[in-house]
Amino acid sequence: MPLLLAVSLLWAFSPGLIKHFLGDLPAPAVAVIRLGLTFAVFAPFLRPQLVARRTAAWLAGIGALQFGIMYLLYLQAFRFLQGHEVFLFTILTPLYVVLLDSALNNHLRPRHGLAALLSVLGAAVVVPRAVGTANVMIGFLLVQGANLCFAAGQVAYQRTRPALAHLPDHALFAWLALGGFAATAVVAGPLVRWSAFGPSGEQWLILAFLGLIASGGGFYLWNRALPKVNPGTLAALNNAKIPLGVALSLVIFREPADLTRLGAGLLLLAAAVWLAESADPKAPPV
Repeated sequence: MPLLLAVSLLWAFSPGLIKHFLGDLPAPAVAVIRLGLTFAVFAPFLRPQLVARRTAAWLAGIGALQFGIMYLLYLQAFRFLQGHEVFLFTILTPLYVVLLDSALNNHLRPRHGLAALLSVLGAAVVVPRAVGTANVMIGFLLVQGANLCFAAGQVAYQRTRPALAHLPDHALFAWLALGGFAATAVVAGPLVRWSAFGPSGEQWLILAFLGLIASGGGFYLWNRALPKVNPGTLAALNNAKIPLGVALSLVIFREPADLTRLGAGLLLLAAAVWLAESADPKAPPV
């Protein structure tokens, strides 16, 4: 659990940096560079001889979903939302984790559905603009797509890791990183005009931080820790980054927000997570 909290603290800086320093760069290009740097760190640990082809493909598929497709959707959302809004809309990720895990166990609790409804209401209350506007709705849907990808990847890896206990975490994560990078490369290749792509020196530094530290170190440590907690705890810890991330976006990056709506929304969102967690207080460790 402490490892997951530490990663959450690291991730709290990402939305503000992306929105205010990388906003003029194409989202697919940012995604492929970020995950390309992540893969570069772990590429030396690829050991094809240690992993069956089907297993390697499965791990790469998890990485493509959890990191690659997730990032493509997540980064595109910044075109329509403030950084703190993107952060707040990720509040639904814990519920997706719980619901996906419950569905795989064929044991779905009605209380989880009520918690999901509370989360949607809480996220809607926070937005200081009309929730029905096209930009907000597009951004909201993009973030939800990213949430689902990240949640599905976590659940899949949490269930896969015990069967590969004989292999070290870095060797497995290398396949995840490969899948994430490949997914973004396939999309970014035809969409980005690379001849016109020219980040500033400051932007390259931020891309390096996001790719090597926030993604490379953060995702590795997150996936290393997640098999050691139960689905309920994993779901709750997906939201540990949100309060600090919102505070950073508002205080450091000076994003506009209605503090009354923000407080009311956070209360609803906290109630939703509490309700989801209390529905399964004795979930066994995975």
